[in-house]
Amino acid sequence: MSEPVDQHSRGTVAPLKGALIGCGFFARNHLHAWRDIRDVQLVALCDADEVRLQAAGREFGIERLYTDAAALLKNERLDFVDIATTVASHRPLVELAASAGVAAICQKPFAKTLDDAYAMVDACREAGVPLMVHENFRWQSAIQAVGKALRNGEIGAPFWGRVSFRSAFDVFSGQPYLATGERFIVEDLGIHILDIARFLFGDVVRLSATTRTVNPAIRGEDVATILMSHEGGVTSVVDCSYATRLPHEHFPQTMIEVDGSKGTLRLFADYRLQVHTATGTDERHVAPPTLGWASSPWEAIQGSVLAIEQHWAECLRRGVEPATSGRDNLRTLALVEATYLSAREGRSVALSELERSPAQMERAHAQWVAS
Repeated sequence: MSEPVDQHSRGTVAPLKGALIGCGFFARNHLHAWRDIRDVQLVALCDADEVRLQAAGREFGIERLYTDAAALLKNERLDFVDIATTVASHRPLVELAASAGVAAICQKPFAKTLDDAYAMVDACREAGVPLMVHENFRWQSAIQAVGKALRNGEIGAPFWGRVSFRSAFDVFSGQPYLATGERFIVEDLGIHILDIARFLFGDVVRLSATTRTVNPAIRGEDVATILMSHEGGVTSVVDCSYATRLPHEHFPQTMIEVDGSKGTLRLFADYRLQVHTATGTDERHVAPPTLGWASSPWEAIQGSVLAIEQHWAECLRRGVEPATSGRDNLRTLALVEATYLSAREGRSVALSELERSPAQMERAHAQWVAS
């Protein structure tokens, strides 16, 4: 990693220098967002597909192009790499970045297995470099507005919640590999919705889940319903579907319901947030920001990409752990694994059954800090 930036030298801030690994379908959102962030400069791109690499380089005016990540890390002086590849390559790329002493932000799903995820977190911890997971859904403007309302106590203490994503949007046209995997909706989309539930209600003690495949043209599940008990006492329902045809397609909006001791909160379609208490009902519009490069219906997700990348840059400069760090994402990934285990075995699953409970992760973190 480059030398620490002197933010006060000559009254300016030297730009953070980064490189993007992976120039596929979703990576264009990363590239647009990085271009919008002040004092961050992408200096190089890497992709094994030469045609795709050259096209991205031309579109975004980046001349230093690599087909090999090891060569990229050897030849470039970087503050970070943004890994926007598919999940099978995440562990080797994160470990490669760690061995080069370069901070990494990694797309979700973070890892194929919990063992891989722990190995990646450990590699970055041992190398002393930051690691963040590009878990962007919680950074959507509407989700952030819900979190702020709950933190401000607008409905008192929450005791019940529902986080819902139901759609029939054709995600397979842009990402055809999603139709071929043994796992689909929980691993690709549900991981976001589970992370939102963690963000709003805290970590989970126990869950029970069902899954099913409605679309005969895909291999994995496209419907999941998950009942969770959170450490703070909240009971939540997470439900996901890519088999739900509605009169008005809401993709990629997440709907939220929360009941609290002093009132209720509802995030309805089209970013309408309603808070109701004994004193009345307040409604506000929490739409995503207007971006010149955003395109319908992706605006909420594209806005969240910009927000999470801004957060990453700020954390790098301040030397603090990102909200969606690798360590934090272990708990979201554990919810994914617990969901599949519960659905497969038809039973309730305690999170403590999975390798390294939250308490064990906290002890490991405390040991890291102490060392």
